[in-house]
Amino acid sequence: MEKQKNTIGRRKEAVARVYISKGTGNIVVNDKDYKEYFTLVYLQNQVELSLKTIDATDKFDIKVNAAGGGIKGQAEAIKLGIARALCEVNIEYRPALKAAGLLKRDPRGVERKKPGKAKARRSFQFSKR
Repeated sequence: MEKQKNTIGRRKEAVARVYISKGTGNIVVNDKDYKEYFTLVYLQNQVELSLKTIDATDKFDIKVNAAGGGIKGQAEAIKLGIARALCEVNIEYRPALKAAGLLKRDPRGVERKKPGKAKARRSFQFSKR
């Protein structure tokens, strides 16, 4: 790999721009260590999942700019972005990542509000009298 590769991952309203290069396993999200940015362990595991799948936790340095959405959406956007970046680095990683379901973008989003309803499905309170 000659220099860094960059990809993008999305989930709900979150967008993650991922820059990957050869290194020692540092993952930086918005200029903070990912363990500092994602305080919940299961979100840290989401970020690491792509690297753990191919046993490359200490081979790459990853820098991420995450924006929009919530903390969980950002973690899952980063997961997709890292998986896509690893495929660009080495095409041989693709079968393992694909088998683990890491190259799919989760299409679920917020359902739109309908007229005559308080929210997408929630009705206004009903009063018989």
